[in-house]
Amino acid sequence: MQVTQTLSEGLKREFRITVPATDLDSRVSERLNELKDKIRINGFRPGKVPAAHLKRMYGRSVFGEVLQQVMAEANQRIVEENKIKLAMQPKVSMPENDEEVESVVNGEADLAYTVEVEVLPEIAVGDLKKIKIEKPVAEVPDSEINETLERLAEQNSEYEPKTGKSAKAANKDRVTIDFVGSIDGEKFDGGAGEDHPLVLGSGAFIPGFEDQLVGVKVGDEKVVKVSFPADYRATDLAGKDAEFAVTVKEVASPKSGAIDDELAKKLGMESLDKLKEAIREQTDKNYQQASRMKMKRALLDALDETHKFDLPPTLVEQEFANIWAQVEREIANGSAGDKSEDQLRTEYKAIAERRVRLGLLLAEIGEKNDIQVTNDEVTRAVVERARQFPGQEQMVWEYYQKTPEALAELRAPIYEEKVVDFIVELAKVTEKKVSKEELFADADETNAA
Repeated sequence: MQVTQTLSEGLKREFRITVPATDLDSRVSERLNELKDKIRINGFRPGKVPAAHLKRMYGRSVFGEVLQQVMAEANQRIVEENKIKLAMQPKVSMPENDEEVESVVNGEADLAYTVEVEVLPEIAVGDLKKIKIEKPVAEVPDSEINETLERLAEQNSEYEPKTGKSAKAANKDRVTIDFVGSIDGEKFDGGAGEDHPLVLGSGAFIPGFEDQLVGVKVGDEKVVKVSFPADYRATDLAGKDAEFAVTVKEVASPKSGAIDDELAKKLGMESLDKLKEAIREQTDKNYQQASRMKMKRALLDALDETHKFDLPPTLVEQEFANIWAQVEREIANGSAGDKSEDQLRTEYKAIAERRVRLGLLLAEIGEKNDIQVTNDEVTRAVVERARQFPGQEQMVWEYYQKTPEALAELRAPIYEEKVVDFIVELAKVTEKKVSKEELFADADETNAA
């Protein structure tokens, strides 16, 4: 086998692979010889099938096996002899001319094909100790704990039926209804319910539904007309106009709930003090998470500004394709804003490049500093994911055990966070006290890595 480099341009490399016909024929014959004792053919005793007959029957399939073996060996030689790291799987271009292919398969001509690869760039990691970032922090005010308590009391308040035939439903009242939905006069699955309690203003039903029930009375029959959102989870209903025939069976108003030990016990806590502690602990976790997210974004910005290197074009294209698929959905449902498609493409191409750059950089830092994700950490992540699907935990667990790609998807963010922690330990991080509003501004901003 001869491996000759024919192109070196940026991160792209191209190689010409030539395998003599005699080498291929020898490999095919060796493989057929291994099979002759295992194959059973009518009219021949085991191990006594003539080589020519065996080759005539199984030559092409064995040639396919040999070809895969040859290609794997060639790819390995490319990596080892050129001391490169592949950014993606090699792209193989085989002969396309039918006569040329037949000549190779029949052992009449050498096999010649090309392999295109993209390699990972050499990344010079800067001095991480010189990175300076701010970490915004905010204290949890007592007022937020009190607001949460009030909200819990309201959510767990009892309802009293409104008396009198003229009693009308107001916002925050609970109505008990029967309803039947239809689209173009045809009922649809999941569109009906009986004795369904609905708190007006809760947003539990699709937009516009609850608003049209404000003012109804017991015994009223009303046709509610709504449109399903374009991004509705049931794609067969998304964006469609629907009508619901609603019958009002009860209208009840909330009783102001007391904030006391009884409320705490309703929520599974021993006392009001224990409930307050739990609320403060969870709220503090939310603040810490927002603080870390802002710090991480600042860290990634600093890394992006101080590290510039060539990016494998195909990795950028793949990342952009993933992002653009979501953008196209936003364009289709009108939520992509006022920018033109060209402007959006330019903007998201830059985001794709940033994500690839930071991904490669974090991987390089992790590799050079021997940062590892343990099996225990992955197991905990699987358990946490399984808990998100009550009643299906065993099925989720088995899925991850049988699907390496899915496990890799869980491992990746754990690895990234460990690398970020490593860098933060080296960097100069200054805490900056901010207000709650500042801390949570743009809290839905996604990480660029």
